[in-house]
Amino acid sequence: MKKVLVITYYWPPSGGAGVQRMLKFVKYMPHFAVEPFVLTIHENSAFYPVRDNTLLKDVSPHLKIIKTTNTEILKVFSRFLKKKEVPHSGFANHNKNTLSSKILRFLRGNLLIPDARKSWVKAAYKEACLLIEKEKIDTFIISTPPHSSQLIGLRLKKKYPHLKWIADLRDPWTDIYYYNDLLHTAWAKKTDAAYEKQVLQQADAVLVVSKGLKELFSKKYTGTESKIEVIPNGFDEDDFEGPASSPQKEFLISHTGTIAESYNPKIFFSALQKIIQQYQNKCAIKALFIGKTDPGFKQLGRTYQVEKHITYQDYVPHQEVIHYLKNTTCLLLIIAETSNQKGLLSGKLFEYLAAKKPIIAIGPKGGDAEEILQQAHAGALFSRDEEDALVTHFASLIDAWLLNPNLDLNESHIKKYSRKNLTQQLCDLIKQL
Repeated sequence: MKKVLVITYYWPPSGGAGVQRMLKFVKYMPHFAVEPFVLTIHENSAFYPVRDNTLLKDVSPHLKIIKTTNTEILKVFSRFLKKKEVPHSGFANHNKNTLSSKILRFLRGNLLIPDARKSWVKAAYKEACLLIEKEKIDTFIISTPPHSSQLIGLRLKKKYPHLKWIADLRDPWTDIYYYNDLLHTAWAKKTDAAYEKQVLQQADAVLVVSKGLKELFSKKYTGTESKIEVIPNGFDEDDFEGPASSPQKEFLISHTGTIAESYNPKIFFSALQKIIQQYQNKCAIKALFIGKTDPGFKQLGRTYQVEKHITYQDYVPHQEVIHYLKNTTCLLLIIAETSNQKGLLSGKLFEYLAAKKPIIAIGPKGGDAEEILQQAHAGALFSRDEEDALVTHFASLIDAWLLNPNLDLNESHIKKYSRKNLTQQLCDLIKQL
């Protein structure tokens, strides 16, 4: 079997969507004659936004995992600023208007480049060298964010130029939707961009999750297009075993995952207000949001006077998320409103597909998300200026539900997004390098 070193900061018991990409790849690699070794940070040294012990079920007892220790600088900053929680993506759990938040973001953006987990690089590099030499490994994969982990790759490539390096970039780097919130100085931006360029140019292959992300990187760095491969996120069929149902007494629309300020969800609240009024004598309409939510999002619920129809729930373990996905009427996907929004392809979209519930998406027309929804016959996407069309579609779903509460979709169009099939694509790439 071909031996591959997988380097990832986020690994169970860390929770969140980003953990699952490498976790599921590693789970299925042995099926395709690839033996993975995992290098990560010890959970007692890590500073995770969320933890989820249920993900440990996918870690084989035979998997060799090396865990390093580290002093987390972000933990020191948070204690100094009396912040109990780690900042989530887009600072969704922080009020960005406070002085302490501005200080934290400035320090993060200018002292910790590329990011706050940079302090892990030295220890991880040392352990990677020992493991490469002991196990005679010839390929390593580094999955990010945190993008600072790719600096390990730069060092390894310099020491072992014969090794094959696959840089897995789950998100944009200097174009990520909350980048401007980090209050960078000109020097910090230049330094960060230089790191990004080195990684794109020196890696032997670059994995991205969407065609839009490939286009973004290819345009920035000419000559890199041929080495960038698109392997999207997906769903693990094992996670979705067992029965599913649909609410009988209320029309329930659910959303899972972090909601940051840049999501700009006004169209959803306005449409929800109208549809509630339209069906107030016919059925109950409810919305459920699971995960960290920007305070401004909840304020919109009050502004549009629909807060009584909305339930907010903090982060729950992944297996519970799947339970909610399988037991709702339909699912809501909101794509952040950013300059590169057409290439944003959230991992939750694929788990939405696996849940087989109709999807209502809000985001850019002609983007990667809309293409997948169309190919899978899984739902419809509306731009933020298509409120009338959104209300009409919303109403059509409710009318169908009133006739038959089960709106579940045909699963024949989603098989190609299974984690096992996607892992085969990755293993084929590993063997070709």
